[in-house]
Amino acid sequence: MKEGNVEYIDADSGRTPSDNEKGTALGPKASYGDLPADPDAGRSEAEKLQIDKRLKWKLDLKLIPWLCLLYLCSFLDRTNIGNAKLDGLTTDLGIGTNAGLYNAALSIFFVSYSLFEPLTNILLKRLRPSIFLPAIMILWGIVMTTMGLCTNAGGLMAARFFLGLAEAGLFPGVNYYLSCWYKRGEFGIRAAIFFSAAAVAGSFGGLLAAAINLMAGLGGKGGWAWIFILEGLATFLIGIVSFWMVHDFPDDAKFLSPDDRARVIRRLKFDNQSSAEHEEFKMEYFWAAVKDWKTWNGAVIYMGADGALYAFSLFLPTIIADLGYTATTACTADSEFIIQQLLTVPPYAAAAIMTITVGYVADRTRQRGLCNIGTSLIGIAGFAMLLGGESPGVQYAGTFLGAVGIYPCVPNTISWASNNIEGVYKRGVALGIIIGWGNLNGVYDRRYKPGHATVLGYMILFLLGGSIVQRLLLARENKKRLAGQRDGWIVGKSEEEIDMLGDKKPDFIYTL
Repeated sequence: MKEGNVEYIDADSGRTPSDNEKGTALGPKASYGDLPADPDAGRSEAEKLQIDKRLKWKLDLKLIPWLCLLYLCSFLDRTNIGNAKLDGLTTDLGIGTNAGLYNAALSIFFVSYSLFEPLTNILLKRLRPSIFLPAIMILWGIVMTTMGLCTNAGGLMAARFFLGLAEAGLFPGVNYYLSCWYKRGEFGIRAAIFFSAAAVAGSFGGLLAAAINLMAGLGGKGGWAWIFILEGLATFLIGIVSFWMVHDFPDDAKFLSPDDRARVIRRLKFDNQSSAEHEEFKMEYFWAAVKDWKTWNGAVIYMGADGALYAFSLFLPTIIADLGYTATTACTADSEFIIQQLLTVPPYAAAAIMTITVGYVADRTRQRGLCNIGTSLIGIAGFAMLLGGESPGVQYAGTFLGAVGIYPCVPNTISWASNNIEGVYKRGVALGIIIGWGNLNGVYDRRYKPGHATVLGYMILFLLGGSIVQRLLLARENKKRLAGQRDGWIVGKSEEEIDMLGDKKPDFIYTL
């Protein structure tokens, strides 16, 4: 776009600045600090574009598939308790019809999960992804397996607490990790593909539970116990393999050649990011994240999406069971259980497709706020149908709208926050706070009618309302920066000091 005689290059445009734009992108004030030498100097623009496409494809193949598998395991392990409940968990552990005790077992996961999340991205940066991510996965695989050995409600609650503690580092860690590899206009679709593994886990979880149910009675254990044991063992084995499959940050990733490493760092620098560089931790980075209004507004938006997400994913099997399906003389109780599990698959499949679609659209249009607003309205309609609908058909249709209205907003909100918070540790801390606060909202009364009303309130006030407020505030700030009203922030500062301002640089234009 142009402002007077100065051309401002949108950092989300997806193209690499030409040589005459380097050092002037986003206007004459831009600063890139120390850049590695250009390995493609002397090549034509067409050749550079092809090299850049091949580089992105290489990164996608090396990073995305395995990370999706890790999150599929994570989401499957935290939500499979909903499937286990239908397969005799509450009866065997003496919980019976005590809804408060069962809800406490669900909620205690989110307490440890949320409290530990803000610290995990600092640990990820200091310990390296190739060590930290496999290690926590092995730990939660062990906890998941032992959950199948529980004999009472107290044991189940203890296992759920430690499961939350071990899993806390994965979701914020991977989102932060990916934001250190991709430009702002490329991150959304990758985050959406990564998070779509949650929807796939929902579909796969129902199918897997239906299959594992056939093992009920083996070794004297119920089908619910085998759900925990087998899925926990699979997670443990995948965690071991992850030591060889998870790579470090761009400045230390072994699969990159020196030329490709230079290309990754340069393309991030031209996107007004310094996330690929080494940076020593300082407490000022922590406080910069804590004092940034975008951190807390992002947390409000995310709580609206995440509270709805967990209410939906943990209780969809029970919601469907309550739609009125009953066994007949031609249908045993076991086959009724299997059909109920299979009915959970289509809403999750629709959610996975919608999540990737919204991620693509948000990247292409750079309108993450509008995508959140539009998608949340679909989810609000779905939960209104669940709350007010009387017929099973209306309520089942509501689960589809609820799923496609909730799931896309989670990665889109994280991408939006990541796009607009710059600085290696500042972004990591901010994402930890946002995601941690959002997950803490998995703790609330989950009875059905009051639960649907609570979710509806969360989506209207926090997800929809927060998205509208953030978009308006960011648009106002962009106008001030483009008008030169923030230029005084860099007066008298050195190039290095300007570069360390991150998203406070006057030429940093926020993604709306």
